Amino acid sequence: MSSETTTYTMTIGGKGVAGAGRFDVLNPANEQVIGQAPDCSREQLDQAVAAARAAFPAWRATPIAKRREALLAIAGTLAGNVEELKRLLTAEQGKPHADAMGDILGGAYWCQATSNLDLPVTVVEDTAERRGETRHVPIGVVGAIAPWNFPIILAMFKVAPALLAGNTVILKPSPFTPLTTLRIGELLRGVLPDGVLNIVTGGDDLGPWITSHPGIDKVSFTGSTQTGRKVMQSAAATLKRITLELGGNDAAIVMPDVDVEKVAEQLFWAAFKNTGQICIATKRMYVHKDVYEPLKDALVAYAKTVKMGDGAEQGVQMGPIQNRLQYQRVLDLIEDAKANGYRFLIGGETSEAPGYFVPVTIIDNPPENSRIVQEEQFGPVLPLLKWDDLDDVVGKANATEYGLGGSIWSSDEQKALDIAERLATGTVWINESQHLSPLAAFGGQKQSGVGVEGALEGLLEYTNTQTVFLRKAAA
Repeated sequence: MSSETTTYTMTIGGKGVAGAGRFDVLNPANEQVIGQAPDCSREQLDQAVAAARAAFPAWRATPIAKRREALLAIAGTLAGNVEELKRLLTAEQGKPHADAMGDILGGAYWCQATSNLDLPVTVVEDTAERRGETRHVPIGVVGAIAPWNFPIILAMFKVAPALLAGNTVILKPSPFTPLTTLRIGELLRGVLPDGVLNIVTGGDDLGPWITSHPGIDKVSFTGSTQTGRKVMQSAAATLKRITLELGGNDAAIVMPDVDVEKVAEQLFWAAFKNTGQICIATKRMYVHKDVYEPLKDALVAYAKTVKMGDGAEQGVQMGPIQNRLQYQRVLDLIEDAKANGYRFLIGGETSEAPGYFVPVTIIDNPPENSRIVQEEQFGPVLPLLKWDDLDDVVGKANATEYGLGGSIWSSDEQKALDIAERLATGTVWINESQHLSPLAAFGGQKQSGVGVEGALEGLLEYTNTQTVFLRKAAA
């Protein structure tokens, strides 16, 4: 069945629900409508909140072993339907089939790995007089707001720990990429108890309705820092718990001792994977003057071998920008670079053909205060920056409102570890980039976010801490 003829429904209380209206979903590779998604009304959101609240007491009381089984069932559903889901995800998101499969199977893996975590109980006092235990109890109803760049795995970053901790969930995918998530909701009906996972879709009003809804106890949001500030402001009215995974302007520091031929391809994909639409992509590449020229040449040479196009076509390695809004923003940064006379090593041209395609664009040593260095581009445009003083380059790497990730490339591992300690970021990679693990806490410093995802620390974000003191009868 093709997506053109498929009618997708929201999942509320285990049932399929059509929206109050519908909105078009486009394929960013050709700007054609590939399907329509339900437009959730305020009343339908109230129904979803009521369903989640009604399901919460029983789900909270469900033994954690059974909740683990639910996560494994989600993982199995994603993996078992990956062929259908990857095609739909490529059609709405633009990424190549192989990357779409990685997004979906990554979500399955995240559920499976998260299912192995446990909620700790700490004995804080045990005397003849009293016993005290600190536990971690579910918060209630979680509003999970997922982005358009990795719609499935980043949704599971939220859904898996929220459900394992005993919460019920209302998941809202981006209006740019809602279809695959809606389809997953359809596949999970009957797999999970009704009301435990509800999926709603809508336009620009739905997010603020969720973040301000008095029946939602926690919001977990992945997206831009600008929107994250609004989420925090909205959640403040009811003191909702929040987790915010926001933007980044990640710096890569390339040391003079690297093997240029060995690292060039890795550095390319550190910046350009998913067409640069990754919060932890390398957004600024600081290259030591001793290796600047050969690395510059190697990056350009490799870029010429990379095939960009419709992600559904065989051999395509990079797809389009996902939506027109972001496409225009990336083009604006390119125009700014042109207007300022910066040198383009490759790319920079635009096309009138359909689809939101921006070619791989590398800019040669623009000024530190240029927009392309200071702003998060979230697209396939990379400034290469020359450095020769380590203290200076570490200072530049840290001189940003962001603090999500950073990477260091060197054959001297100890020196790289020493530099890592100086970077003001939530994650530092040495001789690799973008590796995330469900067993490692992931989050941002400064304006890159609040809280963490992944590992025990991420699981505990979906709990309240409760200490119980028992005064013993003998006392």
